[in-house]
Amino acid sequence: MKIFIVGGSKEVYFLAKAFISRGYDLTIVNENEEFCKRLSRTFKATVVKGDGSKPYMLEDAGIADADMVIALTENDPDNLVVCQIAEKIYGIKKTFAIVNDPENIQIFKQLGVDTVISTTNIISSLIEQRAIVDDIQNLMPIAEDKISLMEVDVAFEHPVRGKKIHEIDFPKDAIISCIVRHQEVIIAKGDTQIMDKDRLVIMSKPKVQSEVLKCIRGRVD
Repeated sequence: MKIFIVGGSKEVYFLAKAFISRGYDLTIVNENEEFCKRLSRTFKATVVKGDGSKPYMLEDAGIADADMVIALTENDPDNLVVCQIAEKIYGIKKTFAIVNDPENIQIFKQLGVDTVISTTNIISSLIEQRAIVDDIQNLMPIAEDKISLMEVDVAFEHPVRGKKIHEIDFPKDAIISCIVRHQEVIIAKGDTQIMDKDRLVIMSKPKVQSEVLKCIRGRVD
């Protein structure tokens, strides 16, 4: 796979390391000359110094051969331009853009960007969730913050202890996907019984997380 990254700073190092370790061909376009030099010395990738929002620069860097384009600049309009050039001119279906303003998510999607991520939404969501409950683990937003994955430890006094999953009045927008018990992973089914010290791996919509916690522990905080 050929991946084309425009803009970005520290996150580019982690992406480059991950992509190259998987054997992907990587091209990086960035305006910062010193940053480009460091990338060139560190990774076996094509690194181009230039403004990735300019069509001629993208073409010269080889965007036409890309399978995926990732726009990581600090400017939302530039990220939109990069993705639209990739899709409309070169027919690249996999486009990924970071937006700094969460209100731009729907606009980007309506204009054809394949995947849009708001770092602001993700960070604020994690902070809000941690502020509400401080003893759940691995809060992870999925599908652009529409679904969250979390782990909750079951204690002896929790009302779900000893019950089978089908006996629990769980919110309809949440499921127990699996249970970690003594380092063993159990795929959750209706007749699976929840035991003391189980760790429940739960997938839910963010809006029902409080209901989920109340159901498991009999309280939210």
